[in-house]
Amino acid sequence: MLTIFAIPKSFADPQSALIQRNAIQSWTLLRPRPEIFLFGDEAGIQEICRQFSLRHIPAVSRNEYGTPHLNDVVVQAERLATHRLMCYVNADIIFMSDFIAAIRRFEEWNPESLAAGSRWNLDIPSEWKFDETGWEEKLRVLARSKGVLQESTTDCFVFPRGFYQGMPPFAIGRTAFDNWLIWKARKKGSPVVNLTPAVMVIHQNHWTLEKLQRMYHSPEAAVNQRLAGPWASSFTLGDASHRMTPDGIHSIGAQALWNRSRCVWEMIEAQARRTIRKRFLSS
Repeated sequence: MLTIFAIPKSFADPQSALIQRNAIQSWTLLRPRPEIFLFGDEAGIQEICRQFSLRHIPAVSRNEYGTPHLNDVVVQAERLATHRLMCYVNADIIFMSDFIAAIRRFEEWNPESLAAGSRWNLDIPSEWKFDETGWEEKLRVLARSKGVLQESTTDCFVFPRGFYQGMPPFAIGRTAFDNWLIWKARKKGSPVVNLTPAVMVIHQNHWTLEKLQRMYHSPEAAVNQRLAGPWASSFTLGDASHRMTPDGIHSIGAQALWNRSRCVWEMIEAQARRTIRKRFLSS
């Protein structure tokens, strides 16, 4: 039914190891169980693949900083996959059974599309007890009481094989590539389905403000933004053409057009402010 693929960080760091084990174990509990590929040769990836019977692909194209290129990972995953639908996901994301239910509906509706969802940010300081009865409901309750829905960020993308031919060599996790994935689908004329109302996607907190600022202002982020371009870099799930709810998939074309118009106006205002500031400083 589905091939999930991800590029984990090194498991040598205890926090990364904890978060990634929670995420990856949740994927193995989905039913029907998806095909799961983990890319990279960082410490611990081979071991967790062996433990959970996952496919390990160690060799990936990287930039000069050692960060994997998303386009190479997508090409390799599609070549190896035995399923038509692909899911790229960050290795800190926990899925639950509602995810598979949503993908079934998406596949029946129009698999030649992109489906993506926003995330719930949540602190999970220890290994989640997946062997306990009702672990999903406990996690949902915790997310609703202690977590925060971050609608501006997308960490999982479901699409058919061959959907993203000609993808630029984006550095994984360095901004703009997720915006480009949404923009590219809209540019192709394909529907983009926002899964957020129907699926709870859990992101385990690990970012600090300092880390985020360093990443967003890094040379790798600048390259990604240049590869995407200013227009594509502005696209978010607010530009989705459809929304999945518990009772079906619904068009939100008018709302998406309004969101895009508002975004364009904000881009014009930001450019005007930069121009005025530049002229003021040069005078």
